[in-house]
Order: sequence, then C-alpha cells, then structure tokens
Amino acid sequence: MGCGACCGSSAPSSSHAHGDGDDAHAGHDHGVLPGWPRIYAALAVALGAEICHWYELQYVGMALAVVAILLSGLGVYKAGIRSLLNLKLGIHALMAVAVTGAFLIGQWPEAAMVMALYAAAERIEDQAMDKARNAIRSLLHLAPETADVLHTDGSVQKTPVDQVRVGTTVRIAPGARVPLDGTVTQGESAVDQAPITGESQHADKTVGDELYAGSVNQQGELQMQVTAPPGDTLLARIVHAVEQAQASRAPTQRFVDRFAQVYTPIIFVLAILLAVLAPLVAGWTWHQSIYQALALLVIACPCALVISTPVTVVSALTAAAKRGILIKGGSALEQARNIKVIALDKTGTLTTGSPTLVRWRALAAGDDADAAHVAWQLASRSDHPVSRAIAAGLAKTLPAQLENTVQDLQALPGRGVEGKVNGTRYVLANLRMIREMELANAELEALLTEHENQGRTVTLLAEEHTVRALFAVADPLRATSREAVEQLKAVGVEAIVLSGDNTATVKAVATEAGIDDARGNLLPEDKLQLLAEFQKTKGPTAMTGDGINDAPALAKADVGFAMGGAHSTGMAMETAAVVLMNDDLRRIPDTIRLSRSAHRILWQNITLALGIKLVFFALALTGNATMWMAVVADMGVSLLVVANGLRLRGWGAP
Repeated sequence: MGCGACCGSSAPSSSHAHGDGDDAHAGHDHGVLPGWPRIYAALAVALGAEICHWYELQYVGMALAVVAILLSGLGVYKAGIRSLLNLKLGIHALMAVAVTGAFLIGQWPEAAMVMALYAAAERIEDQAMDKARNAIRSLLHLAPETADVLHTDGSVQKTPVDQVRVGTTVRIAPGARVPLDGTVTQGESAVDQAPITGESQHADKTVGDELYAGSVNQQGELQMQVTAPPGDTLLARIVHAVEQAQASRAPTQRFVDRFAQVYTPIIFVLAILLAVLAPLVAGWTWHQSIYQALALLVIACPCALVISTPVTVVSALTAAAKRGILIKGGSALEQARNIKVIALDKTGTLTTGSPTLVRWRALAAGDDADAAHVAWQLASRSDHPVSRAIAAGLAKTLPAQLENTVQDLQALPGRGVEGKVNGTRYVLANLRMIREMELANAELEALLTEHENQGRTVTLLAEEHTVRALFAVADPLRATSREAVEQLKAVGVEAIVLSGDNTATVKAVATEAGIDDARGNLLPEDKLQLLAEFQKTKGPTAMTGDGINDAPALAKADVGFAMGGAHSTGMAMETAAVVLMNDDLRRIPDTIRLSRSAHRILWQNITLALGIKLVFFALALTGNATMWMAVVADMGVSLLVVANGLRLRGWGAP
C-alpha cells in the first residue's frame, strides 16, 4: 500500500480497494506494478537520461526518458488521466499532471526519474504492507497438513487434514504438532500451545482436556477425538477474526483518510496559484513557476501520512494475537489506552471457573439422600459453573446410573435454577432467591455467613415452604489474578469486582486478589447500571467476563474483554471487543500498554509525514525544490513510517 493507493482509501485490507476512484486497480495490483528487475532498469535508464541532459544530448536523453517511463509502468499514469477526466483528484492524478508537465517544459529527465522512483517506492511500500498484513496468516502454517488417523483395527494412516472428519481419532506422537482441534481420549503429556494462547508455560494435558491445532506435543503420545474441521479450529478462527479486525478502521486512521481527501484537492489549487502568481508577484520565469508547481504536486503526495496508520494498526493486532490477545479492530485497539476503570466478574474471570463442592449438608434430619438426589438432578441440567461443581461433587456419593426426572427446568438469571421433581417444584438458588421466597431466617443467614467469610459460594435447595439443604462451593483464584491486578494499578487502571455471587464471597475473593472495591448480589441489569455510573464518574470503563450473563455488560463497556478458554461462552466472546485466548488476566494490562505504544507510534508517524511535507513545501515556495528530490524524500519518509509501524510486530517479545 503506497502513495498510489492511499489517497481517499477506505479498506486497508485489500490492495485493490485503494486509490482515487478509477485508480483503484493501478497502485498495488502486482500485475500492473513492475517487478524489481524492471524498476532497477528504469532507474538506470532514468539516470542515463539525466546524464544525457547534462551533456545536452537532447534526443538521446528524451528517448531514454521515454524508455524509463515505459519500464516504470503506465498503470499509474493511465489511472491518473482517468481520474482527471472524472474530476477525481488523487495521487495518481498528481503524478500524471507532474510527469506530463515536466515533459512539456523540457524536464524529461525529471519526469523519467519521478516515475522510476515512484514505482520503486510503491513496490517497497507494497511489500512492507503485505508483510504486516500476512504475518498473522503465517500462523496457519503451524498446523500440519496431514494427521495420523487411528482406525478401529489399530492401524494408522497419514491423511490430509481436510479429509479428516469430526469424531475421528487422531494419534499425536511426541514432538509432533496437533493437526486439528480435539479432546484427549488417551495419554498424558505436556503441550506447548504458545502460538495459539500465548502461554509461556507448557500445559499439562490428560483425558478430557482440549487440544488446539498448531500446538506441539512435548512428551508422551496422545490420542484425541477431532472436534472441529480445519476451517473452524481455534487457530483458523483467530486468523479470520484478525483479518476482519484489519478492515475495521481505527479513529486515527479515519481522521487521516478524511484529511487526505480534503488535502489533495487543496494542493492542486495551491499548485495552480503558485504557477500563475509567482511570475506576477515574485518575478519568477514562467518556466520556473510551472516547474516548482509541478514539484509541489509531487511533494504533496500524502502516501506516507496515509500508510502510517494501517501498517501500525495491523502490526499491533498481529503482535497481540501472537500473545494470545485477540483484538477485534483498530477502534478497540485505540480505545484501550484510555481505560480508567475495569470491572471484573468473579467466577471464571478472577477465579479459575472450576469450582469444587467442598461441603454440603441437609438441613432436616434423615433427608440426606433424597436432598442430594434432587439437588443433583437440578444441578446436572444447568450449565452454571457452580451447578456443575455441585453435580460433580454429589455424583461421587450417589449410586451410579442415576435417573434424572426433572421437568420444566428454568434458569433464574442471577438467582439459580428451578424445576419439578416427582411433582414437587424445587429451586437450587442463592440467598437472594430464598429471601424472595421468604424462607430465610437468622439461623440460616448466620450459617451462610460462616461459609461466605471463607470465600465459599453457598447454594440452597428449597421447595415452596422449606429449605432442604446447603451446598458450599469454593472456586480458587487464578494464579495470575493478583499479579494482573498489580499490573493494572501500575498502568493507572482501577479494578473493581462486579459479581452475581453473594457480597461476602465476592469481597473475600477480591481481597485475595488485591482489589478494594467489590460488589456482589448483582443481576445483569445491575452490572449495566454500575458500568454507566463508572463511565460517567470515573471515565472510560472496561468489563471482563466469561458468561452469557456478562454479555450485556461486555457490550455496554467502552472495551469488553472476554475470557477465551474452555469455560467461556460463545456469546461472551462474540460480544467482547477483546478476547483473552489463554484466560490470563495479565494480558489486559498488556493490551493497555500495546494500545499506548500504538497510539504513540501513530502520532510519531503523522508528525514525521507532515513535518517532511512542510520542509519541502518551503523549498518549493522559495524555488529550491526539484521533483526527483521530492520523490526521494517522500519515499524516504514513507519507508521510515512503515519501519516505525512494523516495530510493533515484535512488541512484547522477550
């Protein structure tokens, strides 16, 4: 993406979508832009034309100039003529006028050198942008092209991955890459999944654990059952999401594009005024004034200005993806630097999301077995982490082959579940629901407080008139949560816990994580109300969560962060602007730091591009500019901003 394709551009993700109207197919179509051998030849012939001009070999020099222009390619020139005829003033129109004018006033060596240098600049910038844009696609090559399919007779056949069906059993040898997403069915091993999740430590995998395409089996042999086709692996979805994000234009990028659309016509007017008024006001010759006006057109090319934003944004998105941070577009990338407050859900976000039933008791004598069976039936039909923990814990103590007869099961958002067992309606819910049923009493609340002070989540089984049993579940804090909170404080972001769990448990977990402000007993609408309050009183607010009930808050927040691991819901990941693929909360301060680095580089590039333009404007207005010098300077600053933007691809690397 170079100057020929950037004026008035609107879709950085496609090289054919840039340009000024009819220019769209001229700048970066590799079929039009000449290859390096022709560009080298064009530069050499243009230099020969300069030498002939110096020795006054006029006709030989003109012939060489024409050859140099032909070698440089006529795609840009033709596109410029079409743009002029359609009154669309872009960079191709600038170049067409400058080259034609230079030839008409006898500066044919200048015209040849401008075209040759312009073609070189286009090719270099095009390759640099492709390098940034395609870096993320290189991740797809991490997954092997074949898989060792295990057949029922015990034989193994090497099969192309696009022919492996979901449900097939695949063998992964030690040291081999995982070919597709799947679930371990046999074996234990450590797996390096850093390319997918950004985790620096190897993940221990055993039966039932998920494997991701592109990760590397380190030790023992594994067998897995394929759970996704090649086009729907986590790796493929990451690449697809980043490609979509690249088409989402950042605020700075939209500003620069609008600026370029206004800037280019203004330059045409200034060039005309310079050509007409300089002889009348400054006493220049007509030849000199026209030449400087043409030089001004070349100087005005806003390619460095416009290319500075997409290459920086794409590089940042790529760097983030390699660290397990999936940022869905330039807007989210830029907004992250402004975050003042981040609201964190508790279960599955601050904690592992894998709670364990640590204690339970029936509240009526002799009711143990029946209460446990009813609670198991309700819990096993719910997808809430606490319910799953209760179901798993009770299953260990109940007889095998239990029958689940629950009917009319309904989720009670922010409360629990209810259903009918053997004709009786039961609820498996939190204290909020029990209070609404007017079944709470001082003895029960004291019992709950005892558990909650230990950071346990308490769920109660109740029917219409009686609380039957109590279940205490503990969800351990993630190993990285405290460090993540410290890093958030270091970047000036206040962390607050918002949870639907009881306040005492929420405060206990928040204290363990190093967070002072914790709010519990919140329904989804309560979280929305608090987010709006924080946005009004504290500034831009982010939200982090993993569940369906977090989706409204993730959408409401200035930046939504979704946990992307095994326990996160698809709705949360679809709604959030940023997905943390490895469930590591430390990636949130990383995102904020990356956003600030990208913003700083964006404005460095804009300042460089405009600063160089101003210097050469001054040279043109004082009669000291030449067209080939202008192109060299423009090419130089374009490469400078590209190199500066590409620095972000290695951001955060050790």
